[in-house]
Amino acid sequence: MVAATTFTLALYLGAAVVGAGLAFRGGELLVEAADSLGAYYRLPAVVQGAVVAAVGSSFPELSSTIIAAARYGAFDIGVGAVVGSAVFNILVIPSVSALAGEGSLASNRDLVFKETQFYLLSVAVVFLMFTLAVLYDGSADGDPFTGTLTPALGAVPLVLYGLYLFIQYTDTLEHRVKSPFNADPDAVNVEREWARLLVSLGIIVVSAELLVRAAVGFGNAFGTSTFLWGLTVVAAGTSLPDTFVSVVAARRGNADVSLANVLGSNIFALLVVLPAGVFAAGRATVSLPDVVPMMGFLVAASVAFFAVLRTDMRLSHREAYFLVALYGVFIVWLIAESLGVTSFVG
Repeated sequence: MVAATTFTLALYLGAAVVGAGLAFRGGELLVEAADSLGAYYRLPAVVQGAVVAAVGSSFPELSSTIIAAARYGAFDIGVGAVVGSAVFNILVIPSVSALAGEGSLASNRDLVFKETQFYLLSVAVVFLMFTLAVLYDGSADGDPFTGTLTPALGAVPLVLYGLYLFIQYTDTLEHRVKSPFNADPDAVNVEREWARLLVSLGIIVVSAELLVRAAVGFGNAFGTSTFLWGLTVVAAGTSLPDTFVSVVAARRGNADVSLANVLGSNIFALLVVLPAGVFAAGRATVSLPDVVPMMGFLVAASVAFFAVLRTDMRLSHREAYFLVALYGVFIVWLIAESLGVTSFVG
């Protein structure tokens, strides 16, 4: 019995490791193809980072959420993956990018006053979506803190993301510039890059299946919430492409792309990935005691990130270490929740 359990856990661990590796490789290919296509179509740096690179590097979260909801009926894994990835993105990726760059990570007013404000609006809209699900479509078991997300509610964040794309589109029309990675548009083989893009999407779908299967397996094996495993296993694995994009951009001196990718990835995950899970499942159950504490920590992490970023419009090494330490607090909290030391998460 013990041997069988140990063997099963080893399989789940192997699936998580392989899934994370495939997510990284698939995300790497996808971002490289997206960068070349962005160069070919001459997209500005902020649009390249906030839309093209962000959507590409967030595809693992999208695949994981859809697979978890449609195949395993575990929408909470998708919610955990989105929130966990968002916390990782906002605290760890900018810090690693600053430490990997030239002493600090510079920002600008477009990022601080446009992207960040839209990101905070995205968090508020998701909070509103969860609250409306509980207020107007409660669960069948009568739990006053549990509700049902319907496709109609899921469409609300999508409308907001449509507005976000429109804003980025107008910026594209006003600023036709070179690629942020200084690629030569005339040297891009468009057909080959689109083919690489499709291959990378296939790799990411396989990685998402492995990560979600590992999260479900760990939850069953330890008798713990799959929401917590989504916050850890799936979130960590799907955040690797975002880390790759931002660090590479920072090392190449493209801080705009690095930071815009972080914010754009979180906006895409909140406004598109979560609704996609609702549409895939048809209807999804949401529990406020599960999501509110984690969303609350995401808000606190976001406030800390914007506070240090607003200082001199750059992220210094000292501020980077502070954000990493704050993420360490998040991990310690998750461990305490999984061991039953704390019980903030329902």
